[in-house]
Amino acid sequence: MTPDEMKKQAAEAAIEYVESGTVVGVGTGSTANHFIDLLGAMKGKIDGTVASSEASAERLRGHGIQVLDLNSVGQLPLYVDGADESNRHLHLIKGGGGALTREKIVAAASDKFVCIADDSKLVDVLGAFPLPIEVIPMARSYVAREIVKLGGTPILREGFTTDNGNIILDIQDLKIMEPVKFEEQINSIVGVVTVGIFAIRPADALILGSSSGIKQLP
Repeated sequence: MTPDEMKKQAAEAAIEYVESGTVVGVGTGSTANHFIDLLGAMKGKIDGTVASSEASAERLRGHGIQVLDLNSVGQLPLYVDGADESNRHLHLIKGGGGALTREKIVAAASDKFVCIADDSKLVDVLGAFPLPIEVIPMARSYVAREIVKLGGTPILREGFTTDNGNIILDIQDLKIMEPVKFEEQINSIVGVVTVGIFAIRPADALILGSSSGIKQLP
């Protein structure tokens, strides 16, 4: 089974969490795209969606699914999104697609966050995948210097601007032993908009597609 088939398998399992008559928070990336495509088949049963990126909003609208503004919706019952890495505590690294700020906002505004991925994303220690941080452009050099003090190697994501008009620094050479503490440390650096560690508000459920079928944590 290919990684893409495993992602689709996880997305199919996440559809079970969607309740009729609700607004669903939808993430960004290749795994979330499978979920969006599956949601298209049941669009008549839901009241709409909130998207974490312009790309996802466009894909949802392409299926004829209504995309709503989070400010007009309020609290969401469900948010479904992928991850670049997860540990067994359901602490995540997200933001490979650059939508980490909006993803974190939608996750924070949701009662249940279901993360979907293929089983290669489950790791013992976060950090092999470069950790993205969204940064105000004028703070780029300052933030980079602060990251070096924390033991990371920041690399500017060339030619990329977020939906919010900011830049992304990808931090390499990390072993994140205390994700909650590290998230707080990076959040406290002036000029950082969001860090792609989702540990203060982790996933509530992790669904992994694998060659031997669905695995779920917890």
